[in-house]
Amino acid sequence: MTTPFADPSAPGGDKLPLPELNNALLVIEVTEALRNVSTAFGDSDPVRCTVHAVDGVHANKTFDDTLIFPKVLASQLRDKVGQVVVGRLGQGVAKPGQSAPWTLNSVTAADKEAAAAAYQRLTQPQISEL
Repeated sequence: MTTPFADPSAPGGDKLPLPELNNALLVIEVTEALRNVSTAFGDSDPVRCTVHAVDGVHANKTFDDTLIFPKVLASQLRDKVGQVVVGRLGQGVAKPGQSAPWTLNSVTAADKEAAAAAYQRLTQPQISEL
């Protein structure tokens, strides 16, 4: 008999490959805003999300239970807990000596339609024939 219990030693959520998703249309389910998470670079305030890639290299792929650490991107999502956000991933302008910040950019009406269709397709339970 199998049990429904999760293994606490199992690795966490999916890693989000930001460079590969640059300019991709994303549908993001924001599930939790975390505070003071210890990392190799010090404490950070990531946002836990499920990210659905609508187009680009990872089109139709879902990244489950992923943590978004980049500060600007996380700040755009922090107050959206419990909501679904759509946008195109991009990068802003780098300050001297720093990396360009990851951002979620506004989308067109056509992007919103594509995102809605993809979101419905990617989140519907799959029925298989026996």
